[in-house]
Amino acid sequence: MKIIGGQYKGRNFYMPAGIRPTQNLARKALFDLLGQDMEGLSFLDLFAGSGSVGLEAISRGAKEVVFVEKDPKNAEIITQNVGLLRIDHQKVRVKIEVLTKDALASIKEFARQGRVFDIVFIDPPYGRGLAKKALKTLDAHVIVHPNSYLIFQHEQDEILPESLGRFLAFRRKSYGRTCFSLYHINNKNII
Repeated sequence: MKIIGGQYKGRNFYMPAGIRPTQNLARKALFDLLGQDMEGLSFLDLFAGSGSVGLEAISRGAKEVVFVEKDPKNAEIITQNVGLLRIDHQKVRVKIEVLTKDALASIKEFARQGRVFDIVFIDPPYGRGLAKKALKTLDAHVIVHPNSYLIFQHEQDEILPESLGRFLAFRRKSYGRTCFSLYHINNKNII
């Protein structure tokens, strides 16, 4: 697969066997939906798989990208993929972390550490109800600020709620079986 936009556009990266990657068209659509440059933003890629979406965020100027992938083999491939980009850290100044951890447990750990992200991308394996569990976990643990976005990639058949706790869905878009649901903090709930 290839990076499709930004300064590393066209560079190849490895794809682990046995995962469902976010295809090029869907990745392009995702960043078009966000409608903003990643310049200077922090990006959390949960259930990272190959890291394709986080790699795209790096290419588009994110200042910090954290990949969370439970499978050690996939996490190693993400590390290799970051190396393939040949990032010049002196020029780019991007902080990159690859964590081999459970995604839901990492949300709780980030909250304990007081870490906050501008964009959280959540792409759990399909058919396990993990997107809704992740939304509930994110609502219970603060790792975003009032201007952050949550982006869920899920099967079209998995219906996520319009709102849950402090989060409100503001956009949904389907691409074949894949659906993106974008959430932000419902500012009406902020006192």
